[in-house]
Amino acid sequence: MDITTSACTDEMHLTKANEDYLECIVRIEDEGEFDEGRGVRSVDIAQRLNVSKASVNKAITALKAQGLVEQAHYGKVILTPCGRSVGAAVWRRHRMLRAFLTDELGVEFERADAEACLMEHALSEDTMNRWLSHLEQDGINID
Repeated sequence: MDITTSACTDEMHLTKANEDYLECIVRIEDEGEFDEGRGVRSVDIAQRLNVSKASVNKAITALKAQGLVEQAHYGKVILTPCGRSVGAAVWRRHRMLRAFLTDELGVEFERADAEACLMEHALSEDTMNRWLSHLEQDGINID
């Protein structure tokens, strides 16, 4: 099932931190550390984001309330289809921004990565798609 990010977020009020947690889970799954849909451990999210496990638990509670993740008591965190859609969209914006900063502006990778993380939350899906199309016309592919 293909779910658009806007269809998932129209009624939600996601914070930057909410988006960061969803992006983190998608990234862990993308890197093959865990099978997609099988969930990730809270401790792995905490280590990746350099936050406490209590912070992860608080964030996961908020994401569960919005229907973006599922988690049995002390179980692995599993993205819902909407959670995966939002997390993947944030990760895609991150990669696009980082590629633009490094490839077009010559910003060093670490700085571009950190700044892309800040910028990714302010970019709408429409603007991101337009920018991505422009980059692809210039031969820059983020995937």
